[in-house]
Amino acid sequence: QVQLVESGGGSVQAGASLRLSCAVSGRTASTYVMGWFRQAPGKEREFVAAITWSGSVSDYADSVLGRFTISRDNAKKTVYLQMNSLKPEDTAVYYCAGDWGSFRIKVLSRDYDFWGQGTQVTVSS
Repeated sequence: QVQLVESGGGSVQAGASLRLSCAVSGRTASTYVMGWFRQAPGKEREFVAAITWSGSVSDYADSVLGRFTISRDNAKKTVYLQMNSLKPEDTAVYYCAGDWGSFRIKVLSRDYDFWGQGTQVTVSS
């Protein structure tokens, strides 16, 4: 089985930065896409960013483009989400997810196989 554990969430003021981490353990695959999703209260889970195994291809939601950066360190089996210029509308529980055996980035949550437990990010104005 595969385990994903997020960390790095917290409460910050608007304009601040946070870096989320997602540690992968268990049965890893030779290639897998990693993504970040978020879910605000009363809203559906939405795509934030994703990155391929090599790190050469990434994709972002329009709402975070230019402010968030996804990266990965395969040697450490860790994926990061650097979040800058945070806004109150970024407040949500952030989840990392893995699409095992995949080469191609997908933006729908149903296409991901494994999920972390989530980490809360709260941005106040």
